[in-house]
Amino acid sequence: MIVFGPVPSRRLGKSLGINNIPVKICTYACVYCQIGRTLQMTTERRKFYDPNDMVRETKEKIDGIDDIDYITFVPDGEPTLDTNLGKEIELLKNFGKVAVITNASLLWREDVRNDLMKADLVSIKVDAMEEPTWKKINRPHPKLEFSRIIDGIKIFAEEYRGTIITETMLIDGIEYGDEIKHIADFVGEIGAKKAYIAVPTRPPAEPWVRAAKPELVAKAYDMFSRILKTEYLVGYEGNEFAAHGNLEDDILSIPSVHPMRKEAVEKLLAKDGKTWDEVERLIREGKLVEVDYEGKKFYMRKIKSRQ
Repeated sequence: MIVFGPVPSRRLGKSLGINNIPVKICTYACVYCQIGRTLQMTTERRKFYDPNDMVRETKEKIDGIDDIDYITFVPDGEPTLDTNLGKEIELLKNFGKVAVITNASLLWREDVRNDLMKADLVSIKVDAMEEPTWKKINRPHPKLEFSRIIDGIKIFAEEYRGTIITETMLIDGIEYGDEIKHIADFVGEIGAKKAYIAVPTRPPAEPWVRAAKPELVAKAYDMFSRILKTEYLVGYEGNEFAAHGNLEDDILSIPSVHPMRKEAVEKLLAKDGKTWDEVERLIREGKLVEVDYEGKKFYMRKIKSRQ
């Protein structure tokens, strides 16, 4: 199956997925990958599927659906390994806006950049700004060079006229030091419209991988949000911004996207005529987490491991 969905996506709304790469053919072997360990690592681009089959499946899926936000290349491997990518984007734009979610490892190649220029939105992975961290988290193909990838992202961002968003995965056990600030600065420098801070919430490729501590997530959110619009991804991809008139639903759904400062929570309580006892109850029940950062209290939804 090349085309799947539509599925709800935090980043892209209602998204029709395009799986243009056979399972686990990738340039990386990320320790947190929810699909599992990479089966075939490569940096060589080649053809995988017939673009006409992709168009046919897309038409079959999209008939009768009139509110898809994006047709999204989000395969079981790295989408830019597909030499048909540019042609496929052009063909699928006849059905709506097209997005590509890439690990950015091949953006140093001009042909890859040219293919991605045709997309309406490109999501770029930026998990590290230092080579040792990159190698530990993303475990790249040995032919890849970190400096060339960073330069490729910069060149692409300068030339691209569509929307760029980024995703940064934070995991426990990594000594980030000042690196998170450097990632935030870089994301701001390339003109990303929005940054997403993610943590592993599904079984990862490596059993030692755990979600970053809430304190680190809050710190990262604060650093990123000073530079550009920032959200974080911790699980359910529905409409967490909607207010349903149910305090518990609202107070748990909003921190699934944005850590809430104490004063924001207090305003929400006042609006619903509730007291701080409700917050303390959710903390006792393990549904909400309170963290301190730079003298301020933040409240985040408890991340439940699925390992």
